[in-house]
Formats: sequence, C-alpha cells, structure tokens
Amino acid sequence: MATNIAQTHIDATGLACPLPLLKTKQWLAHAIPGEQLLIATTDAGSRRDIPRFISSTHHVLVEERFDPQQCVFIIEAGPRHA
Repeated sequence: MATNIAQTHIDATGLACPLPLLKTKQWLAHAIPGEQLLIATTDAGSRRDIPRFISSTHHVLVEERFDPQQCVFIIEAGPRHA
C-alpha cells in the first residue's frame, strides 16, 4: 500500500539571507508531523544555514541537492513539542 506524503514547495530563489531560512522556519512552525517541504534557494548562505538549523531541531533533512544555479532541500516535519 503506497503512502502519500504531503509536500509543499517554496520557491525562495532570488531571496537573500535570511529570508530562505525564515520561510523554512515559518512553514515548520505550522507543519503537521510527516509533511515535507521542498525549498529551492539561490542564496549561498542557505547551503550552510538550513542544514545547521534543521540539525538543531526535531525535523529531518531528507535530501539536499546543489548545482551552480540553486540549492534544493527536502525537509520532513518532526513531531511537535508541547
């Protein structure tokens, strides 16, 4: 039986630091555990900032891809803490 994971796409290309990270944090604040976020950014700082932030949370960095034009991250929302 296949499961469908809800995935939201945020296009943060062209946005400068810290906006891609802020958009990620805003989405995660309202995400249901198990939902996924795909965020694309052209900001070079995001390559460092987003993984660093996720590593300090209960969320999971599922995938990260880099090419000369952009960085793409897939993040899965973890359980909510009371």
